[in-house]
Amino acid sequence: MKSTRASTARFVATHSVLSLNARHPLVAKSLIDAQEMHRTVMSGFRGWTEDGAPHPRADMGVLSTWSVDLKAAALVLVVQSRVPGDWSRIPRAAFTTAPHSITVDRTFTAGESAAFRTVVNPTRSKSPGKPVSEKARGTRTAHTTPEHVKRWFTRRLQPAGEPKTAEDGVVRIGATADPETLGIRMLPTVSSAHRNKPVRIGRAEIRGTLTVTDPETLVDVLANGLGHARAYSCGLILTR
Repeated sequence: MKSTRASTARFVATHSVLSLNARHPLVAKSLIDAQEMHRTVMSGFRGWTEDGAPHPRADMGVLSTWSVDLKAAALVLVVQSRVPGDWSRIPRAAFTTAPHSITVDRTFTAGESAAFRTVVNPTRSKSPGKPVSEKARGTRTAHTTPEHVKRWFTRRLQPAGEPKTAEDGVVRIGATADPETLGIRMLPTVSSAHRNKPVRIGRAEIRGTLTVTDPETLVDVLANGLGHARAYSCGLILTR
């Protein structure tokens, strides 16, 4: 049977690049509390959805990633969205330079290569130890070694001709890569002790080169993110 997959797909989004002073109280609090970082990111998108809407971040396609240079006290926050961000609610003194936006408009073609970087929350489901008949859900546990992270990511690669969902239910990313060339770095865990919603998120950075095999699936993953903890600056794939 002839494949009906499109050989090209177009990705459009806005990237806001925020250069922030890590010593400013708002920025410092965002660095030590994952919920505060989430609030800082979402502060740029008020009014686009109704108050109390169930999934505002996903509806607006908001994903983010950040890196910090502690010696220079500099934090760079990149926020991707389907709508433009308004960063006027962040105090001017928190910025080291004015925020700027980039319109990303790229067409991906099957067979082309793209360098990428992503910070992910790579997890596995830990068995609850109950009989299968009880249908108890397992506990998500973060992988803690580069080798386990590599296996987690490799399971999501999509060789040419393979479906976007694997037989075991894993959703693939519309591209493949040579696992041996991937650069993997374990990052510090981020957490929040908020009494209503405590979180603790293991993170890893993955860098490498993707070869596009299913452009539509890749564009979907670029737009919506990869893995869990997407509300907490995980899952955004940046390509160049």
